[in-house]
Amino acid sequence: MLFQRNPVMSAMCLIANFFCIASLYLLLKAQFLAVIQVVVYTGAIMVLVVFVIMLLNLGEEQKLSEKLGAAKVLGFALGLGFIAEMAYLFSVSGQNDMALSGQAEMIGSVEGIGSALFGKYLLPFEITSLLLLAAMVGAVILAKKKI
Repeated sequence: MLFQRNPVMSAMCLIANFFCIASLYLLLKAQFLAVIQVVVYTGAIMVLVVFVIMLLNLGEEQKLSEKLGAAKVLGFALGLGFIAEMAYLFSVSGQNDMALSGQAEMIGSVEGIGSALFGKYLLPFEITSLLLLAAMVGAVILAKKKI
């Protein structure tokens, strides 16, 4: 992702990274976190891709096309290898216990995350919400045009 010259390709690699993180959450039996990872981060990155295309004005076809080289072939082969490895891990994960605690499914569920956020971590959660509200109000005030 860091070595891509094209910002659109870099963002697409970042989206692939987010899907990989979501698959790791699935292996840890945190289904809710995996879904939130895909919906929030991947969706937000796709919006950023649209903004990059609009801001950089990448209208020419030559700027978006890249030649097929050894690096792309190697990347494609490594991608196929990664997909095969993830398929193997998902098939094996149901057969043996991966040394997760007995409460792993409870911790990654909606109920577990909600009880932790509104129980033990209520004060940091509320402080974060107030900081985000202050940042939003500040952005609106700075963006407001003077009449």
